[in-house]
Amino acid sequence: MAVSGSLVEKNMSLSSRSDSFSSDGRDLETVPETGCLSIIVLGASGDLAKKKTFPALWNLYRQGFLQSNEVHIFGYARTRISDDELRDRIRGYLVDSHGASTDDLPQFLQLIKYVNGGYDSEEGFRLLDKAISEHEFSKNSQEGTSRRLFYLALPPSVYPSVCKMIRNFCMNKSDLGGWTRIVVEKPFGKDLDTSEELSNQLGDLFDEKQLYRIDHYLGKELVQNLLVLRFANRFFLPLWNRDNIDNIQIVFREDFGTEGRGGYFDEYGIIRDIIQNHLLQVLCLVAMEKPVSLRPEHIRDEKVKVLQSVLPISYEEAVIGQYEGYKDDPTVSDKSNTPTFATVVLRIHNERWEGVPFILKAGKALNSRKAEIRVQFKDVPGDIFRFCSGVKQGRNEFVIRLQPSEAMYMKLTVKKPGLEMATIQSEMDLSYRQRYQGVTIPEAYERLILDTIRGDQQHFVRRDELKVAWEIFTPLLHKIDNGDLKPIPYKPGSRGPAEADKLLEKAGYVQTHGYIWIPPTL
Repeated sequence: MAVSGSLVEKNMSLSSRSDSFSSDGRDLETVPETGCLSIIVLGASGDLAKKKTFPALWNLYRQGFLQSNEVHIFGYARTRISDDELRDRIRGYLVDSHGASTDDLPQFLQLIKYVNGGYDSEEGFRLLDKAISEHEFSKNSQEGTSRRLFYLALPPSVYPSVCKMIRNFCMNKSDLGGWTRIVVEKPFGKDLDTSEELSNQLGDLFDEKQLYRIDHYLGKELVQNLLVLRFANRFFLPLWNRDNIDNIQIVFREDFGTEGRGGYFDEYGIIRDIIQNHLLQVLCLVAMEKPVSLRPEHIRDEKVKVLQSVLPISYEEAVIGQYEGYKDDPTVSDKSNTPTFATVVLRIHNERWEGVPFILKAGKALNSRKAEIRVQFKDVPGDIFRFCSGVKQGRNEFVIRLQPSEAMYMKLTVKKPGLEMATIQSEMDLSYRQRYQGVTIPEAYERLILDTIRGDQQHFVRRDELKVAWEIFTPLLHKIDNGDLKPIPYKPGSRGPAEADKLLEKAGYVQTHGYIWIPPTL
């Protein structure tokens, strides 16, 4: 089937759905959005804003999702710089974005205005509100119809003070269809208590429908495909359960270390940084039941039910590691107990998944870089081909490669070409670069910012969902923090601690030797 249509049409189809509702139940197609839009990036001079937030806004602009006649972008930070200095700082991060034309870049940069101020400064936020109001007045927006999106590209420690300033000095009147929405980045606390404290502080200032807790993994193309794969394809329905699936792995691997982020990383570790949020969100979509509809709250209800069914983690089913040389970073304590690697087995106590281990694995300084979901099916009963090749063939696996080289492939046993009856491992492969040539896959931040503008909270973490997620991992994290569980040293460039492979084997995973998936070339 040919792939056609403009880039805008392609991306619009990616973000639209037939049953589209905002978080408060309003039809997204009929919500009146007549007022101008102000996007305020707090922490505008930081790395996250320069590398992710502003490039996402630029891509939305050049694809037509942000119109110059209605949107204005404000940067706010403590750094004393001018509008032009901010534009110059971010320009280099935009020119290579998607390899696209930069003809419209000067016009986009002129939409950006900078306001300097402290994150607890009444004066600074009054100046910010004045700048926003002047823009709204210039667009002849009726009072109460304007839209204000505050993106907090900031450390969580300043969320309470910043949100208090926004609440007191920068809110839009929302009685005539306008709104104020707050996007907050992870980490949302360090354990259950700190997360609840932060949730209470933000909850005292804003309604849940105004808060967008962003987890960029929920904006990835293959993650967003999970609901479609599971519930729009008949052949998956009878297979997706404990009767056919032996184990499921959700894996995140990096082939580099902390690289200048040692001080930040040492405060959190791999479980807080990756497993408790990114991988657990993927688990929810893999394991949840079919929602009543595609309304955001129906989907998030099912995610919460799955998390509530997770049994307490057995410490015998957790392996943590720390790569050799990690503590050579001068910003890392010589006595650091922080794991840079972890494998944790979660077990879901419900009718569909009883007895199926969900293996969450993440690590830094390993021998490869990838993120994937690996669903391994049970052995074929009464296998009549088991001796055809002299060795037992591997199990069927359905693999969803999230990054890099986005793909889905089913690993199968097939007849080896030739005159002999011999079997071999092969695959049915959907590799995105090959199949969807010419289609640019949007970055996760583009999708999620667009969802925020549209009022769609489906791909954002709800407060009760966050609480249950921390309830699962807090006991294990406290055991590590207290030094009761020590990380096992492993060599950079390896698979991680050997004990992790033993845990996989004990959990039931059977590795296929001699088979390697190779992404097809164009």
